[in-house]
Amino acid sequence: MEYNLPSEIVKDLNFGNSAKERIILGVEKLANAVSSTLGASGKCVIYEDARGNPVITKDGVTVAESVVLLDPVENMGATLIKEAARNTVREAGDGTTTAIVLAEALIKEVNNEKYNSTSIREIKEGINSGLNKINDYLKKNAIDIKGDMLQNVSAISCNNDLSLGKIISEAYEKVGKDGVVLMEGSDTENTYVEVVDGVQIESGLTSPHFITDNDKQRSVLDNPLVLIVASEIPNVRKIQNILEFAIKNNRSLLIVAQVSQQVKSALLMNKVKGIIKVNIVDLPGFGPTKLDTIKDLAILTGAEVINEELGDDLDGISLNILGEVEKAVTDDKNTIITVSEIKESIEERIKEVEKLKSKEKNGFLKKFLEQRLAMLCGSVGVIRVGADSKVELKEKKDRVEDAIYATKAALKEGIVPGGGIALLNASQYITPESTGEKILFKAIQAPFETILRNAGIEDYEEMDKGVGINVITNEKEHMHNLGIIDPVLVTKTALKNAISVVSTIISANCVISNIRVNESS
Repeated sequence: MEYNLPSEIVKDLNFGNSAKERIILGVEKLANAVSSTLGASGKCVIYEDARGNPVITKDGVTVAESVVLLDPVENMGATLIKEAARNTVREAGDGTTTAIVLAEALIKEVNNEKYNSTSIREIKEGINSGLNKINDYLKKNAIDIKGDMLQNVSAISCNNDLSLGKIISEAYEKVGKDGVVLMEGSDTENTYVEVVDGVQIESGLTSPHFITDNDKQRSVLDNPLVLIVASEIPNVRKIQNILEFAIKNNRSLLIVAQVSQQVKSALLMNKVKGIIKVNIVDLPGFGPTKLDTIKDLAILTGAEVINEELGDDLDGISLNILGEVEKAVTDDKNTIITVSEIKESIEERIKEVEKLKSKEKNGFLKKFLEQRLAMLCGSVGVIRVGADSKVELKEKKDRVEDAIYATKAALKEGIVPGGGIALLNASQYITPESTGEKILFKAIQAPFETILRNAGIEDYEEMDKGVGINVITNEKEHMHNLGIIDPVLVTKTALKNAISVVSTIISANCVISNIRVNESS
């Protein structure tokens, strides 16, 4: 007879109000740490990293990620709210602190005693309908980016650092609306913009094991060789000579192709062992136009497209089919490739595509040709961040990265008055029609109130549209005139994710946690 050893971890169960109160307490603790960074008068947070070193930051998601609570139920509350922040930064690149502040305000408002008689289902339906109304309000009141607005958005996202804001806006001005802006470390103490030729393709990581930069969860290959195969690579033997060449010459390799699981597993194993620096991304494009996109990429990288379906033989490929680029950076959605120079063949390709676009009558195909042109004509702005110390550099990089994403978001969907005013105005000018909407419209006032509280201002009068309080002078002023603005995309994303997480929390009636054992006792 066989006996199975008990492998389950002993659990602690909490029900009803007891569980809810501890969850909310965890949310409050995390929110208190993060919310202190919000606004022009927001404070820095100093936390201890895993090695015991102090780290200074004003980045909301960084503060949130540093928090692990001793009480397991409280920690689950904090962890769930972190998810709102993670999703917000993933989708919009900024707004993490706002998402956490909104989540805490919403969950506290939902649990207000005066709403005890209202069912959770009714509250959730009301909140979702309120969200749609707020999004419509924000869209209606959005303003397209013009002139100095770009610099203002960048500066605000850098915690009102005008010099950094100017550098980031300069980068976007140089690469254009469809261009790509990246951040890298500087060899000096100075921060500056460098524009290089490059392209962004919609092909992300095919496996998390290809990640080389754990902090940013991305693969970074410096000066890689590029192999482009339009047909599937069925086994490693087909590309053995390419791999041997890359290993022998200590070159990283970017493979743009569909590969079998056997090939992927073999390359991952060799990558983990440190034998080869490699990344695999899927072929860009789709449908009948896919091959054109692949050829565009081949011209940009200097590679030759191999396609066994068209008669090419992978077994007989030579090294001269490989391309070469300056850098390839892949995250979960996209791959950014920078090249050293624009070749004459690329310029000819651009003229060819422009000619096709001028003659194309089909709307879909014309849009596709515009996308191809954007890729071929693309450039990449690299912001080289410098600082006097490692601690300062880390904090500065966090701010610059937030600002890059926020600026891109502003260019995409426009801007609204900042400082929490857009959401405050939405709560003032939209009439609630249900309990859930009342709850939501009260909660969305929290970012504005938090900013005032961080500035030592407790009371305020009803605000006119677009008007807020200058926390420096304590006077009412129009936010646009002060250059205090928020990207619509960031505001919408923060609110959406806060609602999503809170809806999950309020639906729970039982919390099951692992029992902690104090090993020191």
